[in-house]
Amino acid sequence: MRILLDTSFLLPIVGVRVREVESTLHRLWNLHKSRGVKLYYTDLNMLEIAWKLSRLNYDPSIVEIGLRSIERSMVKVETRAPLVLRALELRRRGFDDVIDLLLYLTAKDNNLLFLTLDKALVDFLESVDEDTSMIITSV
Repeated sequence: MRILLDTSFLLPIVGVRVREVESTLHRLWNLHKSRGVKLYYTDLNMLEIAWKLSRLNYDPSIVEIGLRSIERSMVKVETRAPLVLRALELRRRGFDDVIDLLLYLTAKDNNLLFLTLDKALVDFLESVDEDTSMIITSV
């Protein structure tokens, strides 16, 4: 199983508590350690992490360890330029979070599952007849 993580699942790794993901993240990490799942991230995740941390008090040493852990234990996947145009098109159709749209499109483009908590994203994609078969909301 190959899964691109929404940023909510990466935040605890850098010291930001996200209660809704704790049990899923624990199961996911166990699957990853046993090689039952390969985890992916993008530069977009790193941007969202930086944005979130910029509004919080944080421990730089925990953030550094967490970022290194992400880089060492997960696979970085690129967001191709055509996906930016597609995300902007979808945004015009009514969904404001371009980063979430880009993460979804990147997962789709790379034949990855996309793990997210964002029900509004899934509802929107379904309302505009986008394929949501690769989206999962828990592991």
